[in-house]
Amino acid sequence: MNEELDFLYAEAEEKMGKAITHLEKELSKIRAGKANPQMLDSVKVDYYGVMTPLAQMSNINTPDPRNILVQPWEKNMLEPIERAIQAANLGFNPQNDGSLIRISVPPLTEERRKELVKRVKAEAENTKVSMRNVRREALDGAKKLEKEGAPEDLVKVLEHNVQELTNEFTGKIDKMVEGKEEDIMTI
Repeated sequence: MNEELDFLYAEAEEKMGKAITHLEKELSKIRAGKANPQMLDSVKVDYYGVMTPLAQMSNINTPDPRNILVQPWEKNMLEPIERAIQAANLGFNPQNDGSLIRISVPPLTEERRKELVKRVKAEAENTKVSMRNVRREALDGAKKLEKEGAPEDLVKVLEHNVQELTNEFTGKIDKMVEGKEEDIMTI
């Protein structure tokens, strides 16, 4: 019985960790006014009939906080890359100079910054909901084991530990949101 309770805790911890990782990935896609190569992660280019991530067919650099440079490994891919960036609807206007693509990242307006903060908070809330679902699954599993004969005191300890874990991960989410919000609102 004890191993099953430990398994429930470990499973909850793993799922919450994955939720945090997912949130980190989603937050990295939300631009904060500074150029970042990850802004182009969602761009896929038709590479000889196969939709290929941009990062797998070019070097992506940020020489300064306002520009992204995309240097394809094959010169004949400049135009398809330029079209793919425009089609991704990221709000960028790529400039093709014949050897590389320069993207100027426009500064964010106050209104756009507030929209992005709302989006960050919505992503965080979705992650918190998934945390609560993981907690509920673990507690339901513990109650089921208790009905099957697991000692009540061990079940209570598991419930307490899962709640502590939930609080810990929720605190991490709040810190991530606070940092991203500050990043977005800083001009």
